[in-house]
Amino acid sequence: MELELRHLRTVRAIADAGSLTKAAASLGLAQPALSTQLRRIEKALGGPLFDRDHTGSRPTPLGELVLERARVLLPAVRELQEDAVRFANTWANIQRFRLGGTHGPLLGGLVDRLATALPTTPVTTYTTWSVGEISTMLVEGRLDFGLIGTCGQSSPPATDRLTWQLVGVDPVFVMLPESHRLAGRTELELGWLAGECWTDVPGEGCFADCFAAACARAGFAPVSVYETDTASCVHLVQVGRAVGLCRATFPPTPGIVTRPLAGAPLSWRHLLGWHPGAPAADAAVTVSGHTRGAYTDAVARSESYPAWLASHPRFGATS
Repeated sequence: MELELRHLRTVRAIADAGSLTKAAASLGLAQPALSTQLRRIEKALGGPLFDRDHTGSRPTPLGELVLERARVLLPAVRELQEDAVRFANTWANIQRFRLGGTHGPLLGGLVDRLATALPTTPVTTYTTWSVGEISTMLVEGRLDFGLIGTCGQSSPPATDRLTWQLVGVDPVFVMLPESHRLAGRTELELGWLAGECWTDVPGEGCFADCFAAACARAGFAPVSVYETDTASCVHLVQVGRAVGLCRATFPPTPGIVTRPLAGAPLSWRHLLGWHPGAPAADAAVTVSGHTRGAYTDAVARSESYPAWLASHPRFGATS
């Protein structure tokens, strides 16, 4: 029998699980089938790879050697496969921009700026609530650049394979209907909204936990939180069914005012990402400049954010 990568994955699975029974379950095999496969692998490699008894399976010295090599080979093959997929997805169509975003305020502005500066270069977009999906598509070469947001100081995904550049940091504001009793205030204490229902858009990461923690520090738990799309969030606020959480760059909207929270208990980071080994990485400086321009435009469109930034220098665009 000739040794294959799947055999190394089997050996690693047994070592990781510590027993054939657990390894068989993780691999979706019956234990007798896994035992038979292991015997064939051991025959091909010249000796037993595991000492097995009622307490489990432990690598023999030969097994340790095989595992040591497998820990080098398997990640290298995975990286080769990712590079090949990315190359196949990008090499033939370098003269275009494929942009991904997580429903933030910058994607439209970036498309507008690229279309204006490079009118003959095609631009396509893809949106999702999942930062993980955006990062996977960047790694695989199915997107050239991704615009995502992360809560507070939480790290973006795949930092070992992708380059992430911080564009700006915003506080989280509150959306109120114009008729709300607090709409005339220039700044709100979170505790003043203790009896309200809330609405925001869904997403991955720690934002929901951070919001719950901020409310707890303010002495209350939210009555309810409606997670839904942006248009539905806006509607719920306009009709007075809820108050909303939004980025400070949320554009002016009829019937709604946005107000900062005292002490800025919640923040949001805007990030631009790309794969440093992809052909499109050569355009990163250009795309980064246009992204910063789109962010500056978004700040300027806000009714209240520019004045707030003047006294809160740790927020806003990054240099």
